[in-house]
Order: sequence, then structure tokens, then C-alpha cells
Amino acid sequence: MSHALINQLTETRQRVWNETKALLDTAAEAKRDLTAEEEQTYQRLSNELTETRARIDSILEIEAENRAAEEALAEIGANRSGGEPDENDLGVQLRSFLRGERSGVEISAEAMKAPWKRALQKGTASEGGNTVATSFHDHLVEHLVESSGLLQLGPTVLNTTSGEMIEVPVTTSHGAAAAVAEEASITGTDPAFAKRTLGAFKFGQLVTVSKELVDDTAVDLEGYIARIAGRNCGLALGGKLITGAGTTEPTGVLTTATAGKTGAAGAAGVFEADDLIDLFFSVIAPYRNSPSAGWLVKDATLGAIRKLKDDADRYLFEPAATFGAPDTLLGKQIKTDPTMPAVAATAKSVAFGDWSAYFVRLAGGVRFERSDHFAFGSDQITFRAIVRGDGLLADQTGAIKTFTGGATNA
Repeated sequence: MSHALINQLTETRQRVWNETKALLDTAAEAKRDLTAEEEQTYQRLSNELTETRARIDSILEIEAENRAAEEALAEIGANRSGGEPDENDLGVQLRSFLRGERSGVEISAEAMKAPWKRALQKGTASEGGNTVATSFHDHLVEHLVESSGLLQLGPTVLNTTSGEMIEVPVTTSHGAAAAVAEEASITGTDPAFAKRTLGAFKFGQLVTVSKELVDDTAVDLEGYIARIAGRNCGLALGGKLITGAGTTEPTGVLTTATAGKTGAAGAAGVFEADDLIDLFFSVIAPYRNSPSAGWLVKDATLGAIRKLKDDADRYLFEPAATFGAPDTLLGKQIKTDPTMPAVAATAKSVAFGDWSAYFVRLAGGVRFERSDHFAFGSDQITFRAIVRGDGLLADQTGAIKTFTGGATNA
């Protein structure tokens, strides 16, 4: 593993962050805003922080792919020396699929289980060898997850073999206890529940490839298809998991999350350090202290957050000190997602809370199919990727809260 290079990049990122803090501190000590030239420098440094992090993640991803390739080569060598390949192996099936020897390959819901931190599995996952992950499947799911900041935060993922409706009890109140006098009747209030349904909305993509490319390519076509299909399915599904209206699409987390803090009127949605601190503490301790607690913002919003300090003159944002660790805001992981709203009046531009309270349902795994006939007239081969899923916030008592930009002045 390229530990030396990753450590070097991590150190570089820390140096850039120190330069960024020095620039901001200079303006703060002079009690002024950044000059136009300083703002340009800040944007350059902020972009370098983001790009360096992306490069670190890319190196880790490449190393994972290389390990998978080495394992695949070792398996091929074992097959050549030890007999016929296992026709039940998904990698063998997929290579046959790419050659046009079979019309489709279905990646089972059982195989989806491995990459998710919290997964409830319906079906017979313990039977047979189809629960063994393959490099192709890992890459597909990996790219799906990396494209969605919400999926990186650790929601509760339910993998089911089919797409029938699932009734999910939703917590709307935990009830309350009350003081009781000696020999008096015990009072208090009961918890309250509602019931909502998780369905299986379809997201997919067609990938058209020339017959010559399939026949002649010397590149990793499997990896290429996994990368683009996983990324695009992740963007499509992930966007609806954030802002979806429900009924005909997933119910996005912002649709049912609780208001935690509203910005000042006339501030065009801009937040101050105190606003984010207030949002942080508006989430009660059991949720706030959860391992799945974290922040979700847009890239541009993170650039603004990096400027903020608390009353003790400490920056709220901290870059990861070691590779593989997340950047943090007030000590909690922070992720970006392109579908989060931008900072604006009345916009929910920041979300914070315990993301295990958000349920993501994936039905039937990830399906890949091939057609040699769809684009027959142009001698092209069409691949189809389909993911069926849904989402809802199961605990609506304040597990996840948002910062909402203040309304504009009348």
C-alpha cells in the first residue's frame, strides 16, 4: 500500500489547512473581511484541500481495485491449473455475459450485504455460495456509495430480495415521564407512532458500447461499467434520498427532518458559527453522540464552513489527521453531496444528526443485463443497470435536524 504517498498527501493537506487558518486569522486580527486578493487565495487553498482529499480517496480506491485484480488473476491461475471454472461464480458469469454468451447477470440482494455497515437481510442469505462478494460487485456498490454523501454517513440499509411494500413504524414522540407523589397514580404520556411504507422505486441507466470495443478492448471493461453505472445510480438514488417528495419517489431526509436552527432574516441564508453550534446542540445527546452522527452539506457550503470559529477562536472545521479518517465539524464527520441545497434564504443547506435513523431500502440487489438487439442497426451492445430503492426517516422525533436560511426582509 502506498502509505508513504498517502502520508505525504495528508501532511500536505495539513499544511494547506494551516495556511488557510493563517490567512483567515490575519483578517480576523485586523477586524476586517478578506480582501479580494485574499479571497482568491482562500478559494485556491480551499480547493486544494478538497482536491487533495479526493486524491487520497482515489489512491485508496485504486489500491482496492489492484488487490481485486490480483485476486482475480490468482483465481484464473487456479482455474487453469485446477480444472474447470466455477460456473456459479459471479465473475465467471459476468465475463460470459460480456462475451454475449448469456443475456443477463443478477447481483443478488444477499451479495449486497457485505459493503453495508448496518444491513437487515430478508431471504436465505446463509444458503449457497451466492453471498460471496466479487470485485465487480464491490466496485459497483463502492461507486454507488461514494457518489452519495448520505450513503457514506451510515444510514440503516435494508436489503430485500424482492420489492413488495414494507410497513415501517415511525416514531413521532417518545412520550414523557412525570413526577409522582407518594401513593398517587403514575401519569406520564405514551410514545406515539405512525406507520409509513417503504416501496421500491426504480433507478437505471443504459450504457451503449460498440461491438468492436467489447471484442477488442484491452482495458478493464468490467471496472469501467461498474464505475459509471455505480456512480450514476448513486447520484440518481442519492439525490432523491435527500430531497425526494415521497409517494412517487423516496421521501428525502430534508422532507421530514426537524428544524433545528433558522438563520437571521435578511442574511440571504448565510449562517454564522453560532448557528451551527446551536444546530449541533439542538440534537439531543443520544443522537448527537451516536457513531452515525454527522453533517451533510454541499461542496460550496463546506468552503464557507471552513472559515468559521467559535467564541474561543477555534475553527469549527478540522481536516482528517490520518488517511482514511473523515474531516470533522465540531468533532463529528462531515460529508458533501452535490444534491444538498445551496446556501440561500429558506433553504435547508445543512443537516446534522444520527443518520442511522434514516432507512434506505434496496430491493433485489443490483441488476445488470445485456442486449445485442436493442441497437442492432448500429452494431452496438447495450448494457442496462437497474437499482430499486426507497428511503424514509424512521425516527422523526429530532434524530436529524436542519439549518434553514432566514427569510429575506420584506
